[in-house]
Amino acid sequence: MSDLPAPRLRLEELTKRFGTHRAVDAVSLDLEAGEFFCLLGPSGCGKSTLLRMIAGFETPTTGRILLGEQDLTALPPHRRPVNMMFQSYALFPHMSVAGNIGYGLNGRGRAAVAERVSDLLKLMRLDGFGSRRPDTLSGGQRQRVALARALAREPKLLLLDEPLGALDRGLREETQGELRAVQRRLGTAFVVVTHDPEEAMMLADRIGVMEAGRLIQVGPPADLYRRPATRFVAGLLGDVNLIPGRLGPVSPDAIRTVETAHGPVRGVAAAALEEGAAVVVAVRPEDVVLGAEGLPVVVTDAVFLGDRLRRTLRLPDGATLRSSGRPAEAGAAPGSDARAGFPADVAVILPA
Repeated sequence: MSDLPAPRLRLEELTKRFGTHRAVDAVSLDLEAGEFFCLLGPSGCGKSTLLRMIAGFETPTTGRILLGEQDLTALPPHRRPVNMMFQSYALFPHMSVAGNIGYGLNGRGRAAVAERVSDLLKLMRLDGFGSRRPDTLSGGQRQRVALARALAREPKLLLLDEPLGALDRGLREETQGELRAVQRRLGTAFVVVTHDPEEAMMLADRIGVMEAGRLIQVGPPADLYRRPATRFVAGLLGDVNLIPGRLGPVSPDAIRTVETAHGPVRGVAAAALEEGAAVVVAVRPEDVVLGAEGLPVVVTDAVFLGDRLRRTLRLPDGATLRSSGRPAEAGAAPGSDARAGFPADVAVILPA
């Protein structure tokens, strides 16, 4: 296997138009050597089109794609040190596992190809499967064969479009760990497209969230979860309470007060917002605590989920909040009046 560090990928104002529709809109991104990066977003947001431009299957309308010092923008796919693994896996049914993995290694010599295939079979925990046909394998095994084939030519960058989408939930969770472990052992930069937030947070060093063709926030999973830049990101990365209000005066620190219909709450402003601006306070259910202080609520429901107790809380105007705490912190039962509060440093104030 190559011990050369993967060069840095840089996208510069990359745009793709189909007629008047901007599928990808001025995306700029730097990908570090050896990084596991996930493009996350709903169907139709442009993430797969962006991946196909990096691979060379789509031509950018404007912008550049650089890998190290090499400009890939106008190069055909076969001349790029990049490979792509598709959701369908596209294995050749008439070939053995070894034949599939070695496909594309023509010109290396039989002994060199056999050695490379053997190394990849071991890496993917497929020893003894080389003579098998793809239709005799499980879904997870076929996924690993496709990954081995994509890695056979030692690409500097591997692109994966919904690589686990065809697997059932249990197998998908198992394979997520395997995929991350393989990437760590190889040190090859991976870019994965997914619409599954849990999968992105499980796999990625950094996540790029796309909406309507634009890359709207990039960062480590914990940063995006705790400090979303928009309501869209907040909702995409997990369950979130959104409390509307008006922003109070600027304060010396990052903590600002928001006047809501039920009383003041405090949080961290995600952007430079003017006093009086319409905002929402985003707070995760696990940060909502029932106690002596906070907004007045009525507990309307409590569901035991093993490791946590999920409550539905009704505000005076009928709007609801959700809380999620440890069962040992049972507190108020359904029908009880209570107060719902949260620490100011975990609440994010976003433009409404």
